[in-house]
Amino acid sequence: MTKVVVIGAGQAAASLVARLRGKGFEGDITVFGDEPQPPYQRPPLSKAYLLGDMTLERLFLRPESFYSDNNIDLRTGVRVDSVDRTAKTVTAEGETVPYDHLVFCTGSEPRRLPAAIGGDLAGVSVVRTLADVDDMAPRCTKGARVLIVGGGYIGLEAAAVAAKLGLKVTLVEAAERILQRVAAPETSSYFRDLHKSHGVDLREGCGLVKLTGDGHVSGADLTDGSSLEVDFVIVGVGITPGSELAEAAGLALDNGIRTNALGQTSDPSIWAAGDCASFPSADGQMRLESVGNAVDMAELVADNIMGGEGTYTAKPWFWSDQYDVKLQIAGLNSGYDRVVVRDNNGARSHWYYAGDTLLAVDAMNDPRGYMVGKRLIEAGKSPAPDAVADPETDLKALLKA
Repeated sequence: MTKVVVIGAGQAAASLVARLRGKGFEGDITVFGDEPQPPYQRPPLSKAYLLGDMTLERLFLRPESFYSDNNIDLRTGVRVDSVDRTAKTVTAEGETVPYDHLVFCTGSEPRRLPAAIGGDLAGVSVVRTLADVDDMAPRCTKGARVLIVGGGYIGLEAAAVAAKLGLKVTLVEAAERILQRVAAPETSSYFRDLHKSHGVDLREGCGLVKLTGDGHVSGADLTDGSSLEVDFVIVGVGITPGSELAEAAGLALDNGIRTNALGQTSDPSIWAAGDCASFPSADGQMRLESVGNAVDMAELVADNIMGGEGTYTAKPWFWSDQYDVKLQIAGLNSGYDRVVVRDNNGARSHWYYAGDTLLAVDAMNDPRGYMVGKRLIEAGKSPAPDAVADPETDLKALLKA
């Protein structure tokens, strides 16, 4: 009987095993997850869950009973130590488990501050796991002083929740503007104004020199020459692919675990999906950090394990919730040379063009702009920028052009 072993128990793993069973796969499935919980949603952790608007059980991607009901051997709180590609086995806590197909769904790891600048002090948190947020939650009391390091989406989302809870929030971003790596100046400006309107002390072009404290963080020295008193710190300075175990097994890496268009690694018996995996694109190997990519790639891998020959074409989409603003992003803006702003009664969207080609859309409280933009990008259609900018233009009509 065919044996599938999955390393990692996040969104990609949950999607993979559900797809296998849903398509009639009858072989053995074993899933190893190093956290004690079954697969759960990560995006709500720093938002609805931290705010108390979502219970633990609602975080779970499937009820715990789903795995036993579908004869899936889910082993939580167990870390895989090694992979033997010759014997086709994995070893976890002294037990050796054979596989016919092995799938890496190892996700990503948050970057942490170096111990040399106080990164190992108590009270310094990242936002990635349930344990991270549970550890942070008791500190989120009204009036507490929090420093957030990093002005990407993780940092901004944390700032929004902290401000809503009544904390005194300072956010520092070493680059000249927030979201500099991922968004146009127009989007940065929109969210800068949003956060400042909610009382966040947002400092761009300002980095962290060091954190101070006796065992527990109590202060921060910044590159603008100022020093802050803080009660805790949230670090949001990016993530790295979870490829350490794959590297130790001798698999090829390229911005994560390198896969071909089928989702296979350099070893045809081993596959990868989600944040940890890179895949071929027109611009070389690409790696996406999103729920949509984790689901779509995992389902493709499941189909191919069962004999399919589907190739992966990413349809990038992302979202971010900050205060009462829902940002929805379609496409990838790499290489843009023009941004068209559409503002229609508070529904705002930024359309990225390279020449006459539409690449991506940032939509702020503009679900119609997002939906139409996504469909246009996926269809390879590029409406005239002047038509997009005109609030009188019926966006849906652009789909028929």
